[in-house]
Amino acid sequence: MRPFASVLRPIAIALCFLLLPTIALVQQGQQQTPPPAQQDQNAPDAGGPGGDTGVIAVPKKKPAEAAPPPAPEAPKLTDQPGNKTFTLNVDVPEVTVDVSVLLEKTQQFVPNLKPGNFRVYEDGVPQQVLGFKRGEAPITALMLLEFASTNYNFIYDMRNAAYTFASQLRPQDYVALMTFDLHTHILTDFTQDKQQVQQAIDSLTIPGFSDRNLFDALYEAIDRLERIDGKKYIILIASGRDTFSKINLDQILAKVKATHDITIYAVSTGGALRAIREGRGGFYSQMRDLDYLQADNEMKTFAQLTQGRWFNPRFVGEMPDIFSSISDSIRSKYQLVYRPTNAKQDGTWRKIKVELVDEEGKPLQIIDERQRPLKYQVIARDGYKAKLQVE
Repeated sequence: MRPFASVLRPIAIALCFLLLPTIALVQQGQQQTPPPAQQDQNAPDAGGPGGDTGVIAVPKKKPAEAAPPPAPEAPKLTDQPGNKTFTLNVDVPEVTVDVSVLLEKTQQFVPNLKPGNFRVYEDGVPQQVLGFKRGEAPITALMLLEFASTNYNFIYDMRNAAYTFASQLRPQDYVALMTFDLHTHILTDFTQDKQQVQQAIDSLTIPGFSDRNLFDALYEAIDRLERIDGKKYIILIASGRDTFSKINLDQILAKVKATHDITIYAVSTGGALRAIREGRGGFYSQMRDLDYLQADNEMKTFAQLTQGRWFNPRFVGEMPDIFSSISDSIRSKYQLVYRPTNAKQDGTWRKIKVELVDEEGKPLQIIDERQRPLKYQVIARDGYKAKLQVE
C-alpha cells in the first residue's frame, strides 16, 4: 500500500495545472486595475449601489463645461503722435456791428451811451442786441496811396496826408504802406516802427507812370487784408480817378460789399487845385469837373459800404483834424452783437440800420451845456453778406 503523501503529490500537481490559467487571469486583472488616485480621476460614475463596475457597461461621465473666458478689457485710447483728431463745429450766426456816434460839427465821439440807446434793424426787422461794449483798440491799417505822374498838387496832398496819419500812430499800432499807379508796390509790410513808415513816405519822389488803376489796387489790398484776423482798416488817399483797371466799378463794389472786418477811410487829394479850376468855361473843363465829381462819389461809396468815412480837404491845414477824427473813430467805438432772426445761410445781402433812441423809444436827442440840440451821425456798416451753406 502506497504512503498517503505519495498519493497526494500527483493530485496537487494536477490541481496546479488546472488553476494556473485562473491565477494568471486574476493577476492580469490586478495589474490592469489603476491605483486609487488614478481611478478617482478617470473612472466613470459607478452604476451599482457600491460603486463597483464589474462587467456592466456604465455611461461615461459628461465632461464639466468649461467656464467662459473673461471679457476683454476695453481698449484705452491715448493721443498718440500721428493720430488724427477731429472736431465738430456748429455755426451759430452772429453779427458784430461797430458803431461810431460823432457830432456833425466837431466830429467828436459821443461817450456814455447805454445798450438801451441802440436799436438795430436787419432788412427792416428789429434785432435783439445780445452783446454790447465800448473800447479802444490798437490800429491794424494799410495805407493805400496814389503815387502817379499827374500833377504835383495831388502828390503833395498825398504826402502830407500820409505824414499826418503816420505821426498819430501809437506804439501798439501796426501799419503797412502800399502805393499804386499802373501797378501796385508794397513799400513796407506791417510794422510798429513809425520811423520806417515815415522813411517809406520820404522815398516817394519821382512817380513812374501817370496811370492810376484804383480799382485793381483796392481789390488787391482787400485780398491781402482778408488773410489777417481781426479788425483792419484801409486808409485810401487818392484822387479817386481810375484809368486802366482790369475790373470795373461793379466788380469792385461787389468786392467791397463782401468784405469782413475791413473799414475804408477815404481822403481825396487835389482839393485846392480843383477849387481853382472849378467853374471854368469850356467843354474840356466841364468834363474834367464831372470826372472828379464821379471820383468823389466812388471814394465816398467805398467808405460808406464799410462803415467808414470820406473826406475832401481843400487845404493842408485840415489834415491834422481829419486824421485826428479818423483816429478817434477807429479807436473809440461801440460794438454791438446780435443773432439775426433770419438764420438762413443763403449768401444774400442783409441791410443793417442802427438808430439811437431814448428810454421811451423815441429818437435820442443830444444837447450841449446851453440846452441846444446837437446834430450827430451814427456811422455803422450798411449791411453784410450772409454765408453760404457750403462755406
